[in-house]
Amino acid sequence: RSFAQSLLGFLGFIFWGTAAAQFFGGVSVILMFKNYRYLFQDSYFSLPGWLALATALTLLPAGVLAVSISVKCSRNKQGILMYLLLLLLCLEMSSAVLACSYCVRTASQVESAMGFLVHQHNWTCSEDPGNSAVDVIQRKLQCCGVNNYTDWLKASSSLYHPACVPESCCKEKHAHCTGDLDHVEQLSEEGCLKKLEDHLCFSMLYIFWCCTVLSVLELLAGVSNGILMRRQPFHELRIL
Repeated sequence: RSFAQSLLGFLGFIFWGTAAAQFFGGVSVILMFKNYRYLFQDSYFSLPGWLALATALTLLPAGVLAVSISVKCSRNKQGILMYLLLLLLCLEMSSAVLACSYCVRTASQVESAMGFLVHQHNWTCSEDPGNSAVDVIQRKLQCCGVNNYTDWLKASSSLYHPACVPESCCKEKHAHCTGDLDHVEQLSEEGCLKKLEDHLCFSMLYIFWCCTVLSVLELLAGVSNGILMRRQPFHELRIL
């Protein structure tokens, strides 16, 4: 009983810390899909982020109750904590499954959308389009084309074969870069597809592992709380 009480109090403090981790993961996923919304056809891909935020908000009162019960047992608080732990398990399992599946499903969608943006991009060597979707992505991620800069040459081969790529492909340290292919060393080597996929999967896997670890901790909290509840006479637990 004393060990269960101590463990429950410790887990209460852990819940507060993990609430911050879940909040960070949820916000990062939501912002990522907001920043690159033109690459995703389905708006529900940000759902794991919203579920992570809901989990973070629920973890705060759950942590308060766990610490409070470890100090002084209360059948009402113990019952409410059990309900919160059940709700948290549902939220986290849903978020983990969605995050894992979306990491795989969105990869092909990102590749298709990026290829479309590159092929539909209207530009010439004499001017930089500047604020189009693909330019924003290339500047933000410091990348060029879908797989590399040669994608720009393939995209425009039916019209003409330019000796340059958009200026958004230039590395930040080269202020006078104009996208001229005579100075390939001034261009970003990596394609945008790999960077986008890495960014996407990192955010999704972060949420997945956070939810998995939290689920184990919540099961421990539920077992500890159950041990303490067994000490109470059954008629005092009718609120459940």
